[in-house]
Amino acid sequence: MNIQEFNDYCGSLTATTHVIQWGNASVWKVGGKIFAICSRWGKGIEEKYSFKCSELSFSILIEQDDIIPAPYLARAKWVQLETHAAMPDEDIRAYINNAHDIISKKLTKVTQKELGLL
Repeated sequence: MNIQEFNDYCGSLTATTHVIQWGNASVWKVGGKIFAICSRWGKGIEEKYSFKCSELSFSILIEQDDIIPAPYLARAKWVQLETHAAMPDEDIRAYINNAHDIISKKLTKVTQKELGLL
């Protein structure tokens, strides 16, 4: 997955917004809350994809090669893919979709309804 595919996929999810912040990171939000980031934080020159995940997924994923607790966000159960080969594109899309769902469900019912998430 390249950054354009990442952005296209995140943008295809319901009620998302996109901003560039924190040193040119591509930040995706739903209801003003972040669910996925593409950045160049850390070692190397490849883009690194980060996303929110469940506690169980977090525990499993950080044991995999080239997947680490996301810098600055690990305490909130975010992971960062250190290389493009860390996970197949299909799995990345599934985890991004799950991150969107996790964050969406944390929004108030009123906000969820306003955004067309219910």
